[in-house]
Amino acid sequence: MINLLAKKVGMSHIYKDNGSVIPLTLIKLHESCVVDVIVNEDKEFNNILIGYEKAKNAKKIKKPISGVFAKKGLQIHKKIQGSRINKSADYKTGDIIDVTNLLKEGDKISISGTSVGKGFAGVMKRHNFSGLEATHGVSISHRSHGSTGQCQDPGKVFKGKKMAGQMGNKKVTVKNLEVLSLNSENNTIAVKGAVPGSANGDIILKIS
Repeated sequence: MINLLAKKVGMSHIYKDNGSVIPLTLIKLHESCVVDVIVNEDKEFNNILIGYEKAKNAKKIKKPISGVFAKKGLQIHKKIQGSRINKSADYKTGDIIDVTNLLKEGDKISISGTSVGKGFAGVMKRHNFSGLEATHGVSISHRSHGSTGQCQDPGKVFKGKKMAGQMGNKKVTVKNLEVLSLNSENNTIAVKGAVPGSANGDIILKIS
């Protein structure tokens, strides 16, 4: 398993011969450079640091990040992301990770991203509640969630109760997305279905 940082370009679709439509998400892959490999003697996996997106102007990169690349004698990249790898994986500092060697059409991958924030939402939008009646004594509270607590025992609202609150803006992982195509020239891939996050947002590809 290796986690790679990428960027969500947007969504599109393709038509099959029978006329059905397949939704797909386009993903832009960064040029990934191995910054460091940490060998764990007491664990079943090793850790790896990967740098993404070469920095055109090194002065704009924060010193803690640029210092990591300077220590290893590598070109400065904008971002650093950690990942676990198998003991059998042979990576060395300075290696360039080519995703086309890790993936092929038809493979299944998992993708994590931060979902689109929708602000403070009520229970009808956030949890699909049906709301209260439109008549029969209900006044001004048609979209409310109703009573939340119990009587004297236990006399409290349990944690995790479905109520109004912040909707979206959370880390979401979608599993088993099928890779439909790979374009090595543009360094992009297309996966079947939707991917969490907004366009141009960072996502993490989990490749087994």
